[in-house]
Amino acid sequence: MMTKDRFIEEYWMLRDGLYRVAYHLLESSSDAEDAVQELYAKLWASMDSLDQVHNPKAYCITLLRNDCISRIRRNSHTKISPLTEQMKQVEADIGSDRRETLSRVLKAIEDLPETQQRLLKMRVLEELSYDEMAQRTGMNKLTLRVLISRARTQLKNKI
Repeated sequence: MMTKDRFIEEYWMLRDGLYRVAYHLLESSSDAEDAVQELYAKLWASMDSLDQVHNPKAYCITLLRNDCISRIRRNSHTKISPLTEQMKQVEADIGSDRRETLSRVLKAIEDLPETQQRLLKMRVLEELSYDEMAQRTGMNKLTLRVLISRARTQLKNKI
């Protein structure tokens, strides 16, 4: 029978490592915290069946990974479309000679990894500073600069 003390000893001590796994997958500190918190809520609710788990760490990582993948899939549709929609509004306002160029830019943006799309939107459309972006994403400012630089380089090469 799983007791509160045993739960703390076997499962609660894993929280820092689980947070790192979630952060690596979700690339957001608040989303990672939410995912780990939900995991612990699920574990606590199913405490009676945890006696059958032979490797608590592997079990937790598997549950967390599956939840993170589900979160990414749920959010993938909403994160890309606002950027594309904003750019399409701009397209309606420009002359026909520039529409072809803008169309290529939109296609190149859609081909970027989701993280780079999100960061580019923050930097270019929302005009956030690197400090504000670091605060919002939980990423290091240097990492943000590198990712945005890579995104811009990829856009230049594709256009």
